[in-house]
Amino acid sequence: MMFNNARVFRFTKPVSIDPEQLEAALLQSPFNPCGPQELSRSGWVSPLGKKGEHLTYFAGGCLLICLQHQEKILPASVIKEIVEERCEEIEAEQVRKVRRKEKDEIKDQVTLDLLPRAFHRTKKTYAYLSTTDGYMVVNTSSAKVAEDCASALRKAIGSLPVRPLVVNQSPSFTFTGWLSESIEIPGAIKLGNDCLLEDPSEDGGKLTAKGLDLESDELRNYIASGMHVTRISVEFDENLSFVLDSDLTISKLQFGDSFQEKLNDVDADDAMARFDAAFCLMTQELRRFLPQCLDAFGGEDRDAIVEGEPVVLADPASLPRASEEHNSNYTADVLERDSLYSEAELFVIAEQRVTISSIQRKFKVGYNRAAHLVEELCARSVVSGEGPDGGRRVLLLNVAS
Repeated sequence: MMFNNARVFRFTKPVSIDPEQLEAALLQSPFNPCGPQELSRSGWVSPLGKKGEHLTYFAGGCLLICLQHQEKILPASVIKEIVEERCEEIEAEQVRKVRRKEKDEIKDQVTLDLLPRAFHRTKKTYAYLSTTDGYMVVNTSSAKVAEDCASALRKAIGSLPVRPLVVNQSPSFTFTGWLSESIEIPGAIKLGNDCLLEDPSEDGGKLTAKGLDLESDELRNYIASGMHVTRISVEFDENLSFVLDSDLTISKLQFGDSFQEKLNDVDADDAMARFDAAFCLMTQELRRFLPQCLDAFGGEDRDAIVEGEPVVLADPASLPRASEEHNSNYTADVLERDSLYSEAELFVIAEQRVTISSIQRKFKVGYNRAAHLVEELCARSVVSGEGPDGGRRVLLLNVAS
């Protein structure tokens, strides 16, 4: 198990996580494929793949987990084209203009028609937790993907006191100092051949340097003109090479020859032993690198770090109760807490029509939340189940009318 990217979160207080308790917590939110009318779904899967029996993997003092996200590919351009075709047909047959409200209804219907036939795209996000070192490392270069993973874990275990790494000295300032020779490069770090320079002025540009000597006079002239280095490729201790961003994101992570030699010593026919060795070796290298990385930027800013007794995460007493219907097309515990249900019920009864998109527009919520509300309206017999055309009927009359 090799990460090729790393976004690192720091635990803001000492924590303790029991692997069995974490397993039990993640089992309450397993991955299930998207329902017919859902755009996306996320849940936990085994980090060992399809043959894995558990949602957690513990080795070398670190817990490996995997969040799987599935979304339906439904291009807006395709929906727009079909809506326009249907509107043109109506205008030609009925000799009238299709108004905006009717066009929105047609768009809702087109979306409902296409969703069950849409292709799926599935992505996995791996992360490991090292409570001994106080880190959570997510295998992604995207801040949003990393935060989504942290949020999903926080929801699963009830609490997750983490924040992105914060250092005392600006990484961009440090990168620039390395290239201009105003800041000494740490002994374990060697500059690579790529960097990104940016002009901080309002109309400033960017310059990408690839395959160049980063200590050349040419690049120093750009720095002298006021440009800052915001991304740089480096090697650590001749055993790690990667690109380091100004927000301390690690991308294009590769491991050196000595790492591969250790991995090659493992029996190649034993897939589980090789997986275990790769994961342990990787976490050891990152465990060795991260403290030295923080030191290179003036040390970690620990103002928000609280010392004390470890907080137990995934404590069964603090976990949300597992829903009996968590494998359905909506999550019951979310619906129970949704403060919009009563308003949504009044809305569909008053309108005498129900679509996911109309609830989205009315309450300014995301698609999935609107879909959850429609499913709950159906569960409480306010609206019907899906008909052959994917539509639903409101079952309660509007008494006021």
